[in-house]
Amino acid sequence: MASASNASNGGHPPAAIGAQLRAARLAARKSMAEVAEQSGLTKGFVSKLERDLANVSVASLIRLCDALEISPGSLFQAGRGEVVRRDAYPPVNFGGSRMREYLLTPSGEKRMQALLSDIEPGGGSGDEPYRLPADVEFVFILAGRLEVTVAGEPVTLEERDAYTFPASTEHTFRVRPEHGPARVLWVFSPALPDTGLPRALLEPGT
Repeated sequence: MASASNASNGGHPPAAIGAQLRAARLAARKSMAEVAEQSGLTKGFVSKLERDLANVSVASLIRLCDALEISPGSLFQAGRGEVVRRDAYPPVNFGGSRMREYLLTPSGEKRMQALLSDIEPGGGSGDEPYRLPADVEFVFILAGRLEVTVAGEPVTLEERDAYTFPASTEHTFRVRPEHGPARVLWVFSPALPDTGLPRALLEPGT
């Protein structure tokens, strides 16, 4: 296990990977203690790594990545952000009817995820309530009116209204036939997994 000193690096500081490690741990929904136990490191050392206060050996880093279920190479990707242009939103198919949905965040982003929904009158998720494997769900009405029912309680949201609720609570949404179309922003944290959803999230939309 390498020390916190930069001497072995020829006086140059190591590449900062603390933020990526912490983001990967949060996305995996693991505590620092769990990651430490699974990687054979101490909780204190993992804490130092997440704050870029320690160096780590190659072997220890590989074990840490195994515990986080990520590749070591993913820690060294440039953190410059990624633009998704307004005319190039990738369509996704998240089930439901009479709506088109688009992914606004990069497909590899695990900390959070944003979707844009264009919903026609009478469209929505369907009558059967569903749950999502995320901690928090946020909805913002860009245009129109949307009815969201969470745990059996309907809430009507109008333009510029926002609603935050636990994603794991049973819920549905719809645009009533007598109302015009709606444009809705959805944000999930952490990002939804690529599998285990009503339909594959990243399939081309229909």
